[in-house]
Amino acid sequence: MFVSLRLNIFLYYFITVSLFIGCTYYFFNVLNIQNVYLLALVFVCFIILSGVFISKLAVDPLEEYADNLQTLSKETLHELNLPISTIKTNTQMLNKSFKDEKSQKRLERINSACEMLQERYNELDYFIKMQSDESICELFDLSELIQERVLFLAKVYPHIDFNISVVKLEIFNDKKGLSKVIDNIVDNGVKYSPDSEIIDIKIEEKTLSVCDYGIGMDEVELLQIFDKYYQSNKNMQGFGIGLSMVKRFCDKNEIALSFESKPQKGTRVKLKFK
Repeated sequence: MFVSLRLNIFLYYFITVSLFIGCTYYFFNVLNIQNVYLLALVFVCFIILSGVFISKLAVDPLEEYADNLQTLSKETLHELNLPISTIKTNTQMLNKSFKDEKSQKRLERINSACEMLQERYNELDYFIKMQSDESICELFDLSELIQERVLFLAKVYPHIDFNISVVKLEIFNDKKGLSKVIDNIVDNGVKYSPDSEIIDIKIEEKTLSVCDYGIGMDEVELLQIFDKYYQSNKNMQGFGIGLSMVKRFCDKNEIALSFESKPQKGTRVKLKFK
């Protein structure tokens, strides 16, 4: 698709430039027109029309591609809903039938996998709404969201002890996007705390803070953490794009983001809400 698009734009550009040069030669040397203002008007009209056609040639295929991709995403989202609901319903029924410990553990694993699949479903739904410019902000209690995320993250990181100290704080914001931000910050805290099993999460004075007791960072590293693809430890799994996404989200939603860190002491991330 894109090879054909580049070729079409190049050919159209080549033809229009050639016509422009040819018209210029024809007006000056064949017709011998000396009216500069008339020539300028003709050339401006020619340039504007060329720009319109080139932009249409370039944008229309991309719009069609984006529309098809969005349609596919919506259809996929719709199709995912049924198997997720089916798995949940049947595991609940089986949970009542199977009483032995071995079967219960198997059902727990299926439930955990289904919850993770539900998370991916929610994320896809969130991204579709973002692309559609739908309103994704809502009024919610941040302390309840923290409890929900910790409940989910505790299954992902069963070895981590989450110390939670939260108070009720109602905010009007992008709930799903903030969930991803919290998950990302906690994930980094766990990843960079190989010798610690404690994550502190606190809400006070309209500020959410997440603190780990891992390897920490020096001042030079703190200046680079928002750079895309930057990783302070190249041996860690991941792509180094998490904190740059966190920063973009906070900037877009007017959340003051700050980091406090010391090498071998840990890192504290603060999100201050209006």
